[in-house]
Amino acid sequence: MVVSTFMRNPSDGLQASGAEAKVTKVPCPLEFTSIILCIGLNYKKHAKEGNVEISPYPVVFTKPADALTGPYDNVDVHPDASSRLNYEGELVVVIGKDGKNLLEKEALDYVLSYTVGNDISARNFQHSNVGSSQFYYAKSFGRFAPIGPAIHTTKEVPDPQTLSFVTRVGGEKRQIIAHLSRGTTLRKGIVFMTGTPSGVGLFISVGFFAITVWWKWSSRRWPT
Repeated sequence: MVVSTFMRNPSDGLQASGAEAKVTKVPCPLEFTSIILCIGLNYKKHAKEGNVEISPYPVVFTKPADALTGPYDNVDVHPDASSRLNYEGELVVVIGKDGKNLLEKEALDYVLSYTVGNDISARNFQHSNVGSSQFYYAKSFGRFAPIGPAIHTTKEVPDPQTLSFVTRVGGEKRQIIAHLSRGTTLRKGIVFMTGTPSGVGLFISVGFFAITVWWKWSSRRWPT
């Protein structure tokens, strides 16, 4: 496939190069990120299926930069993490500029783009006798955060509340971006996964995996 190429990178602003290149593999739409912020239990049905009490604030955990990978890249899973390996299809937000202590009304001004991703999880480490709620360790192995294949700018998606997505396998609202910026700086290029709806692999049989996004958004506990 032949595509038009761009100079610079998404967080600094893309500029058409006027050149074309032949693409034999679809790469990750982001070359790098400093950290991946993740939201847990963002959907009531997901909390219910896991028999988890809904808290007044969202569960927040992170994945390291090395977890970022492309949508079609192979994920080499360590044998110790393979016994209860699960998927979680999620809407992904990419931050476009630094921000701290953001107001809810200005939070979306700091968004660069949207895409979809898979919050891969080794449930045997997350829910076991290794400790309570080991979110970070269970979800932070190499390439455990594939995203893409494309990122869609805020011009294409002016209102993320109109989005809806589905992962196909054969209370009180809080603004997530404003919440995460409380007392800490969100740096441009940061990726964050907004949480999975119900139907994760932990609770059903696993088959072919795919994520689709369209312009109709289902109800969430905390808006993006």
